[in-house]
Amino acid sequence: MSADSTPSKETANPAVDGAELIRFDHVTKRFGTNTVLDSLDFTVSSGKHVTLIGPSGSGKTTILRLLMTLLKPDEGTIKVGGAYLTHEEKGGKLVPAGEKHIREVRKNIGMVFQQFNLFPNMKVLRNITEAPVHVLGMEKDTAEERARELLDLVGLTEHLDKYPTQLSGGQQQRVAIARALAMRPQVLLLDEVTSALDPELVAGVLDVLRDIAHTTDITMLCVTHEMNFARDISDDVLMFDAGRVIESGSPEKIFTEPEHERTREFLSAVL
Repeated sequence: MSADSTPSKETANPAVDGAELIRFDHVTKRFGTNTVLDSLDFTVSSGKHVTLIGPSGSGKTTILRLLMTLLKPDEGTIKVGGAYLTHEEKGGKLVPAGEKHIREVRKNIGMVFQQFNLFPNMKVLRNITEAPVHVLGMEKDTAEERARELLDLVGLTEHLDKYPTQLSGGQQQRVAIARALAMRPQVLLLDEVTSALDPELVAGVLDVLRDIAHTTDITMLCVTHEMNFARDISDDVLMFDAGRVIESGSPEKIFTEPEHERTREFLSAVL
């Protein structure tokens, strides 16, 4: 990995490569009478790229939203980097966590959404520096230097003085990726990041994400229907159905020799 144009491996906060980074223990999430996640157990190791596949409504995006604390589990616990995410220990008991605790743990997590969610009144450079300066307390000059490195990584250096409305959808999504990486998260969550793009813009965004996957040690948890992309970047693929993992394994195993009939049915519909 070059030291001049791409962010160094400090992109992620220090973590022991291969150590457990994310743990879901018996996590259940309901919306009314609909159980979206059903006593889910799974783990993700540091430095791994894990892709969640499965039909719409199977619970994949709910997992990402729980990790971002946009939702909270109805039952069970989630740990990130060994710390409970929405709980904390007090007096030897687990209790719902306060906002300060949640914010501290969530600093380790970045997310790129289907919609770009850029600040329309801020130019590209400030979109990327705003959170590092105001949330992490980073010096403005340091944040801008970091932002320029990331804009180089995503191929948008010449657009740093533009407003989001002056960019294409694909360019806006690449800014959103740079903005998430600017916080130096341990975990990068990717939620169908190409689904809102015109087809001709998809390849450029996926190429950027491939570069990040191949040149940094950041942990990635990805929800996508782009199966070729999943095959390229994943260490592990998890097949979801009805709120549970029904099959998991390497991309080679899942895409060429799936064991579960439901996995075979899903892949035959999307490949």
